[in-house]
Formats: sequence, structure tokens, C-alpha cells
Amino acid sequence: MWDGWVDFGIAAVIGIGVAILIAVVAMIALAVIARRRRWAGVLSRQSRAPFRMLLLVVALWVAVRVAFPDDTWRGILGQILTILIIAASAWLLASLVVVATDVALGRYRIDVPDNRVARRIRTQTLVVRRLAIAIIVIIGIGAVLLTFDSVRAIGASVLASAGIASIVAGLAAQSVLANVFAGLQIVFSDALRVDDVVVADGEWGRVGEITLSYVVLDLWDDRRLVLPCTYFTTTPFENWTRTGSELLGAVEMDLDWNVSPVLMRSHLQRVLERTDLWDGRTAVLQVTDAVAGYVRVRILVTAKDAPTLFDLRCLVREAMVTWVQESMPQAVPVQRVLMTDAATPATRSPADAATADPTPTGDGLFTGSADAERRASTFTNAIPILREDDPQPSS
Repeated sequence: MWDGWVDFGIAAVIGIGVAILIAVVAMIALAVIARRRRWAGVLSRQSRAPFRMLLLVVALWVAVRVAFPDDTWRGILGQILTILIIAASAWLLASLVVVATDVALGRYRIDVPDNRVARRIRTQTLVVRRLAIAIIVIIGIGAVLLTFDSVRAIGASVLASAGIASIVAGLAAQSVLANVFAGLQIVFSDALRVDDVVVADGEWGRVGEITLSYVVLDLWDDRRLVLPCTYFTTTPFENWTRTGSELLGAVEMDLDWNVSPVLMRSHLQRVLERTDLWDGRTAVLQVTDAVAGYVRVRILVTAKDAPTLFDLRCLVREAMVTWVQESMPQAVPVQRVLMTDAATPATRSPADAATADPTPTGDGLFTGSADAERRASTFTNAIPILREDDPQPSS
């Protein structure tokens, strides 16, 4: 009786020793490679624990299968260790996926000005990582369930009716699947990337995270807006960094007619030359409207990105308002009111009234003359009526 337990102990010690030896050799090899290759250091940090766990469980499983003395408990312990092997293998595979994606992301930095390609690759890599880990977990859970004979029998019957089950599951998870496919469409169509500046649902923010079901926007006032992936595939939205981060913004002001656009333009140039917010590409001041007693002045300026442009617009607006108040106060918009004494309406003499024609005279755009009626006929398909004094067509 004791001989069986002694044999099992010896087998377990030998197995654990071999596992420790393999782990030490692997650790030394990765440490040597890490001096020249970055991926070796990442692999050592991420996969050390699952790799050691897998070696230990495999060693114990072999010892139980070879030398465990009790036949009744051998099957139970063997199944438990098999489940642990599956779990450790899934953990190791998931860590390898993380290592591969981390190494790929390390080659593309997003903290540089021209980072459009880096943001696209980062977005796609993170989504692929989540998808791969989810698939590994699902396969691992399925493999664990298949170690039980009863579950295996149920699985065979489920596979026999897979058509009906898939239809029912698809109808039940329609919205979930729609978001998953929308997330994949967003990522691989390059319509949206992590760190993009967008305007969605009336909010301005930066894309902080893209998953297979939702997108998180980090808004300008430190709020977080969570939108389903289907929103970005079914609703128009603004992407301010689709091809680049440079933007052009407008500052509009309603001023009095006494304003001098030439002097304003000179002051605008001085303001922009004294700030680092302006990228030097565009600086335009134009009068875009002059009705309703006001002159509308529009200033166009450019900046390297959206936050810088916002601050630049505020700076230009404040500088121009201060300049108008101090240097050209007559250009401040005012409301004019004409004060007159009450007087009787002007009257005409009876002779003037008798000779006056109350009917308005003058030709209109589409009436009153032959040319006007011809012009109207192009819109009404009517045949123009020739008057006696109109030139007659030659026969």
C-alpha cells in the first residue's frame, strides 16, 4: 500500500523538478534575448505566471496518471488536472496575444504630431486583441465542458439542432450582434480611430476607447459619453482628425458701419504674430455681410489641432474686442433712434390730386414688357403675347 504512495511521491517530485528546470532555462534564455530584443522582456513579464502554472499542472497530471495508487480518485484528480491544464493553456495563449499586440503597439507612437497611421493601427490592434481573447476564453470554456460525459452528450444533441438554435440565438441577440459587426466595420474601415477628435450627438470630444459594442468619448469638460457602435455606422458625425489634425476656425463680429476693415486686418496680423497658437497657414479678415445696420466681419485662422484652435479663437476674439473698444469706439455696434416732432401728414392740392395717376408705373421682371413676358414664359411654358408696338418677326 505504502509502496504506491511512495512511487507517486517520487513521480510528483521528478515532474515538479523537471518543470522547475524548464522554467529556469526559459527565464535565462529570455533574459539574454531581452538585452537585444524588446519583445523578449515583454514576453517574460506577461507570460511568466501562466507558463509556470501550466508546467506545474502538467507535471502533477503526469504523476497522477502514472503512479497514483487509488483507481477511484485517479479519474477524479485526472479530470480536475485536465481542467486546470485547459485553463492554464487558455491563460498562456491570452498572454501571448497581449505580448504580440503590445510589441506591435510599441512600434507606433501616438504622442507625436503626425500620428494618423499610428492611431489607425492602435485602434485595429486593440479590437483584434479583445476579439482574440474572447475567442480563446469561449473555446476554453467549451473544452472544459466537453471533459464531462453528460455535457458531451448534450453537445451532440445541440449540434444536431444547430440550425434552429442559431436562428433563435440570432434573433435574441440581434442588437448585440449588430453592435459587434458595427464595431468591426468601424475599426477596419478606418472611419474612426482611438484619439480622433469628433463631434457626435452634439458633443465635442476625443475617442478614448473603441470596443466591439460601444465607443467611449472623452468630452472637453471631463465627461464621458458612451455610444453604441451602431451610432457611428447609421448616424452622420464629424471627424476633425480624419486625415490630419490641422483645423481652420472662424471668429465673427457684428460692428458698426464706421469700422475700418483695413485697420482691423493690420491689428489681427500683429496679434497672430505674438502668439504660438497660430500655425502660420491662414489668417484672413473679410466683411461677409452688411445689412440690418451692422457690418459682419469674419476672421479665419488655423491651428495645429482642435484644442489649440479653440484657444486661438478665444484669444483673437478678445484681442479684437479690446482693440475696437480702445482704438475705434465709433465701430461699437449701437442702436440708432430718430426723434422727431409730431406733425400733420403732408397734403396735396386738389389740382395735383386730379392730375396724379394712382396706378404705379414701371416694368417688372416678369411683367410690363415683351422681354419680361418672354422671361416669364420660360418658367410657365406660356406663349408670349405680342403687343402692337413690339417688333414683328420677319416672314
